[in-house]
Amino acid sequence: MEPLNVLMVGTGEYTTGFVGGGASGSDKKVGVVGLSMFDLRRRGKVGKLGMVGVNGKKFPAIREHLKKNIQEVYNNLDTSFDSYPENDKVDPDSYKTAIDALKKGDAITIFTPDTTHYPIALYAIERGIHVMITKPAVKLLEHHQKLIEAAKKHGVYVYIEHHKRYDPAYSDARFRAQKLGDFNYFYSYMSQPKSQLETFKAWAGVDSDISYYLNSHHIDICDSMVTPLGYVPVKVSASASKGVATSLGCKEGTEDTISLLVHWEHESDKSKHATGVYTASWTAPQKAGVHSNQYFHYLARDGEVRIDQAKRGYDVADDSAGQLQWFNPFYMRYAPDEDGNFNGQTGYGYISMEKFVDGCRAVNSGALKPEDLDKKGLPTLANTIATTAILEAGRRSLDENREVRIERKDGKWALV
Repeated sequence: MEPLNVLMVGTGEYTTGFVGGGASGSDKKVGVVGLSMFDLRRRGKVGKLGMVGVNGKKFPAIREHLKKNIQEVYNNLDTSFDSYPENDKVDPDSYKTAIDALKKGDAITIFTPDTTHYPIALYAIERGIHVMITKPAVKLLEHHQKLIEAAKKHGVYVYIEHHKRYDPAYSDARFRAQKLGDFNYFYSYMSQPKSQLETFKAWAGVDSDISYYLNSHHIDICDSMVTPLGYVPVKVSASASKGVATSLGCKEGTEDTISLLVHWEHESDKSKHATGVYTASWTAPQKAGVHSNQYFHYLARDGEVRIDQAKRGYDVADDSAGQLQWFNPFYMRYAPDEDGNFNGQTGYGYISMEKFVDGCRAVNSGALKPEDLDKKGLPTLANTIATTAILEAGRRSLDENREVRIERKDGKWALV
């Protein structure tokens, strides 16, 4: 199969690890998308690479950051890429110029603020370009369904980067849940430290919220566990705490922690109900020992599953940190191999990227159609619509102070 040409849309933490003029203070100091794509190019799966942002003036510093922290660390790994806009320009529509330079069958990755996902994805889809979108796919259920229609019309693969599906513990739990009988209860918690509010200050509480950003992980995991059992979400109510984010300079009204209470119902047996509670926060302590606390409890008729993915039995004491730390090399393993090459191909963050690249190449070669990838249960647009419905319903529940119902009729989803 031919290598896939990829344009990376967004130049921030997740793509490059470059934030505020230097390496991110999070666990993604050299990013995820860029590093994975550079290595996939080394392995022959990816061809030409490009990157597009709003501010071209950042690219010289980004290139230096990638050279120092990737190329010089991983055996001279090639970190070259075409960039848009030019180094002396600022252009919020530069993604259009960059996408116009692609050909049908090429791909883009979208790691940008939530409100930009829909217009960028639609622009690419209409030009025959495959698309990966970071979670959440989009903020509105209406937009999600419009993208599904556009992707079908143009025959492209649209993949949502729900990397937690490939976390080995979560993946195993999803498999075991199928043998534990009817769904009964799910509780999840995910958080990041207050320092993230500085990283996300341009959009936190303005364009999106912590539920879209973090609850999207566990809502998707729960949905992927219980949809095969016949359960669908039917109503959502949300609650939020406030005060910390605004005291740190965020927009008035920015929520610190959001909890969604979701009522699930069996599609064919309406007497079977289940409850899901999904909580997310970006005001966790700065020195909690982990960048992201993440755990869930799944209860079914014949058993239960409990997972704590923050403390995996691997902790590090470092005088310079002044605390005990729990790292997550299962996500991205940054240690090089014995030859000095990047060695993180088994990390679930990398696997998620490779799944997308492999899917695009299979479609381009004619070996598979996009609908075949839907049937595999991958996190495609078609397989993640319930997550978008729940997230928007939660936002509307907070804004309108009411319970929001989710209805499905003739294959269409709606919030009422």
